[in-house]
Amino acid sequence: MASSSAVAPWKQLLLGSIQANSHIKHHSYFQLATVSSNNRPSNRTVVFRGFQDDSDNILVNTDIRSRKIDDLKHCSFAEICWYFTESWEQFRISGPVDVIDGTNLDPIKLQQREKSWFASSPRSRLQYMAPTPRLPAVEEISDMPSSLDPSFGPVDAFCLLVLYPHQVDYLNLKSNERLLFTPGANIDEEKWTTEKVNP
Repeated sequence: MASSSAVAPWKQLLLGSIQANSHIKHHSYFQLATVSSNNRPSNRTVVFRGFQDDSDNILVNTDIRSRKIDDLKHCSFAEICWYFTESWEQFRISGPVDVIDGTNLDPIKLQQREKSWFASSPRSRLQYMAPTPRLPAVEEISDMPSSLDPSFGPVDAFCLLVLYPHQVDYLNLKSNERLLFTPGANIDEEKWTTEKVNP
């Protein structure tokens, strides 16, 4: 997806909401919904890791061993639901997700993965050294390493998700306003149309 110098209208709203709610600890958490291989919905809370360079693409760090990776292999589309409790605003952002792990052949994507790894806190990086998620707990958590060399690059389990927004549904419960944002015919041009609809 091409980057654009013009900020998408929904991104302007989102950046404003993030800033207005930045004093609340959970302002950077949102829900990421996927479709599992049995076609049932699957949902979890993840942490917003910023935008990809100057684009509208949303970054999420995750464990390659987690179920969401299996879901995205089955269906590459996902939806974010991001609610800001103080301003009463909700953003639902849907689109395809690119899964970038250590086996990716694109050097630019690998560089982005490494950048996200080093932008994470040492404590966050340690989580990827834990036993495999969802397997029976036969190892004590205390067996995990207590520290990690800060210069050490991404471990195999570390994975970067990049969501490319194809539709944004914005709801403001204070003003009772709802806006739908959709890209033009050529998504790569990142020209968005805005439609005001009933809440």
